[in-house]
Amino acid sequence: MCRGLAALPNTCLERAKGLKARMSSFLDWRLLCYAYKLRKPRLTLEECLRWKESFDKLLSSKHGLYAFRAFLVSEFSEENIAFYLACEDYRNTKSAAKLSSKAQRIYNEFIGSEAPREVNIDHETRDITQANIKSPTPTCFDLAQYRIYILMEKDCYPRFLRSSAYRDLVSHLTKKNTKAATKKA
Repeated sequence: MCRGLAALPNTCLERAKGLKARMSSFLDWRLLCYAYKLRKPRLTLEECLRWKESFDKLLSSKHGLYAFRAFLVSEFSEENIAFYLACEDYRNTKSAAKLSSKAQRIYNEFIGSEAPREVNIDHETRDITQANIKSPTPTCFDLAQYRIYILMEKDCYPRFLRSSAYRDLVSHLTKKNTKAATKKA
């Protein structure tokens, strides 16, 4: 007879939580790759080079967001961008009735102590966010989102720009531009 998850040792629960998070990241990554291939217009070298100018320019580009998210998946830290985007979606929620359920879902998925995709925020920010969602407003995740944004900007973004994935993408687009220029000439 099954006694439920509570009967499992903590190490098993932690492994199961980790596997669930990795599998959902893997599935998200496959969907991202598929969606990326279907995107029109195609990514240009100029757009790709603009990502180096600032983290905001990277996030504001659909192609940049796809590439950055795929990089974070490969680094097993995709929960940061997922949390950031969930907060953006939450902030843009028009229906006051949906705020409470969305806030609870975001908290349970990313901030709570048993969250399957727990983000790395300090205890004080966690406590403030927990207090904020008791009476949800569109800004109740702002502090936690800001902390994750800064973490990505200072840590993940520079690693992305130095990554072989980004360098290979720039190289591929440069070669593509060179071939296109020689064909026209």
